[in-house]
Amino acid sequence: MLILTRKIEESIKIGDTITIKVLSVADGQVKIGIDAPRDLKVHRQEVYEEIQRQNIEAAKTSKSDVSSVASLIKQRRTTKK
Repeated sequence: MLILTRKIEESIKIGDTITIKVLSVADGQVKIGIDAPRDLKVHRQEVYEEIQRQNIEAAKTSKSDVSSVASLIKQRRTTKK
């Protein structure tokens, strides 16, 4: 982990397209601004972890789910003939 010290209004560059700027420090909180390309996803850590958890959950399949999908495909094939 790289650790840097910055004062209010000072920035950090990540590559050519990302700038992180310290906006304020008060009551044990640091407010930062992030300037990054729109196609780059930026999330708070807890939000990112929840997205990952939901993606893993959504990717789980059961035998009954697979059987249901297989039945639907078979029905569709027979009705098209």
